[in-house]
Amino acid sequence: MKTKKFLFYLLAAILGGCIPSLNPLFNENELIFEEKLLGTWAEDDAKETWQFKRGSDDPNEKFYEMTYTDSEGKGVFFAGLGKINDVMFLNIYPHEPELDKANDFYKFHILRVHTFMKIEQIEPTLKMAMMDPEKMQKMLEKDPDIIKHEMIEDGDRILLTASTEQLQLFMKKYMNEEDLFDDTSELKRLMPRDSNDVNNIETNDS
Repeated sequence: MKTKKFLFYLLAAILGGCIPSLNPLFNENELIFEEKLLGTWAEDDAKETWQFKRGSDDPNEKFYEMTYTDSEGKGVFFAGLGKINDVMFLNIYPHEPELDKANDFYKFHILRVHTFMKIEQIEPTLKMAMMDPEKMQKMLEKDPDIIKHEMIEDGDRILLTASTEQLQLFMKKYMNEEDLFDDTSELKRLMPRDSNDVNNIETNDS
């Protein structure tokens, strides 16, 4: 059961409403660290939470550990924040799968992918949006060469295969394209920056 549950998170970017990428949006030396992102966040009346912790005890570490929790369980990701033309983006990438009963040959065939979110602001509320697959598909139908990609799942899903540099060039040119990014989600902080506990969340209504 653990294996199936983790695979759900691993494949969610491909099977769900995200656009997966083989490569990250930023190189490690391009990452920035915003301490104000730390903490646990959620939309009003939503059970889903997003928790950001420091990736390690190293003060020079630029990665976050991001835990997304919903009614199905939780998934843990590496998250890296960067800027393109002064606009912040978050790149997320799943942790190594915890496939207790799987052998190495099986693990070798699991593809971990990156997804990107535009961060419009962090405080007083966290506003972020993901790329819209339908809008992206329409753009690619008009011009298949705007970015390297493959169509998967019988041509219904997009997998970006562009390099990090090519992804950044695409964002610089198209990130303000109407509706390229989905509706913005606005999240409120549920826990302070130094809290690591996602299991005892107290809202303002409690």
